[in-house]
Amino acid sequence: MHRVITSWDAAGWRPSQGELDRFGREIPDEEYHTKDFERLVSLRARTEAVARHLTDYLKRTDRYAKTIIFCVDQEHADEMRRSLANLNADLMQQHANYVCRVTAADGDIGRGALSKFQELETETPVILTTSQLLTTGVDAPTTKNVVLVRVINSMAEFKQIIGRGTRVRQDYGKLYFDILDYTGSATRLFADPDFDGNPAQLTEEQTDESGNATGEETTQSDPEQTEDITYPTQECEIEVGNNKESARRKYYVDGGRVEITAHLVYELDADGHQLRVIQLTDYTGEKVRMLYRSPDDLATAWGDPHRRAVILAELEERGISYDELADHTDRHDADLFDLLCHVAFDRPLLTRRERAEKLRHEQKDFFDEYGADARAVLDSLIDKYAEHGIAELKLPDAFKVPPLSEYGTIPEIAARFGGAEKLGQAVTRLQSLLYTN
Repeated sequence: MHRVITSWDAAGWRPSQGELDRFGREIPDEEYHTKDFERLVSLRARTEAVARHLTDYLKRTDRYAKTIIFCVDQEHADEMRRSLANLNADLMQQHANYVCRVTAADGDIGRGALSKFQELETETPVILTTSQLLTTGVDAPTTKNVVLVRVINSMAEFKQIIGRGTRVRQDYGKLYFDILDYTGSATRLFADPDFDGNPAQLTEEQTDESGNATGEETTQSDPEQTEDITYPTQECEIEVGNNKESARRKYYVDGGRVEITAHLVYELDADGHQLRVIQLTDYTGEKVRMLYRSPDDLATAWGDPHRRAVILAELEERGISYDELADHTDRHDADLFDLLCHVAFDRPLLTRRERAEKLRHEQKDFFDEYGADARAVLDSLIDKYAEHGIAELKLPDAFKVPPLSEYGTIPEIAARFGGAEKLGQAVTRLQSLLYTN
């Protein structure tokens, strides 16, 4: 679970003296907190900050991971949808329904988007924004992210919401789900003694021998606690000129600047009840040690480009990225492999340039196997790795941009090694030796 805190959620928000909202109404001079956001005061900058953080998270993990976002009300769900659509304009151009709002007000359109979201073989919609509609009675077995942008006070409702992600579909790669909590609700309710690990409503799907759905049966463990929680919109009289009109008691603030001040990673204990906070480095170290017993085991796999791709996918599934780890350790000059060995096995942290020089000095026999023309290409590859990282050694892309492209076309470069096959073998071996400890 991820607990994400904006600067306004951490310290509260207060309007400046005499500040007017979008409709020219003076905002009462009070200090507003998370429970008030989008109920008493709508803060566009906060919605956009949450949307940016969530978009970055999906880019680091999986942009096509099915995600449900629980907002305060239908209007808030629409604002969140707009912000996410703008931030994911590239995917919206490919899929007009990449982000959809599904609320009671969306009628058949919303029901259609929800139906497609639930289908196992349908790629989009990917992100649904909602308020109350999806808390119960919705079976979406491939949902990987449950996002809370509204305060949840009811334990029954909390169980219903997280129940949207608890279904496991191993055949579709769905073995777990993440909670992104922007309001502190999940953190608080997981710690509540009343939390027993089970949602108030359970949905079981029946399938035939081929795994095709034949129907579904819904059972409730506590029917008295499964009613929807509603947030009535208050009305007040405001005066515009000489006329009075009825308006919603929500003030709309379009300005201001808000930032994400904290992103904490929580894990449940073995019993699935107690939450514990883990530093990103500790979290990464634990996950790496679960996959590999020693740095030598990791090095053997990492040196093989194909096996390294599998490792990167495994790390991505667990929310581990090079950028975050490098930011956290302030070591953007280090290889991801060395960062992983450092946090998992307490190995000394080398820079990429130090690893490159280590290769040159300790593997001279490898370079002596090739003529001067081929060695020049290998030297350039190592320099490119030292500057930018292991991704720069991907073939044939590495030879399409300077400085490698200056050696000629790919067939001309391959000729220096005795052909394309031998070139590929040389680069694969180079990567294996690069990670020899």
